[in-house]
Amino acid sequence: MMAKEKDAKLYYSIKEVATMFGVAESTLRYWEKEFPQVQPKTSGRGVRQYTLRDIEEIRLIHNMVKIRGFHLDAAKKMLAANRTGADRSAQIIATLTALRSGLTDIKAQLDRLV
Repeated sequence: MMAKEKDAKLYYSIKEVATMFGVAESTLRYWEKEFPQVQPKTSGRGVRQYTLRDIEEIRLIHNMVKIRGFHLDAAKKMLAANRTGADRSAQIIATLTALRSGLTDIKAQLDRLV
């Protein structure tokens, strides 16, 4: 875990964050307007700089809107009413997604052995 923190950048561009979540940059800009929790810093030229805290907020929003299919209003209410539940749910989904990916890799390796 320490190496992961060491490798992490201080700021990420909007393009990098959009690529992380597979969404358009315009989607991130829209979410900034709709969710006050996401407030990236901007340089003098208006270039957005996302911190790890911003990325975690986007991860929660992405989980609720894109993965679980919530409407934006429902996602806002969920974050306001049950922040801990939303955090935990996002962690569980991320763990299950990683587990599925690992199992798929193992299956592919086993298929090559046969």
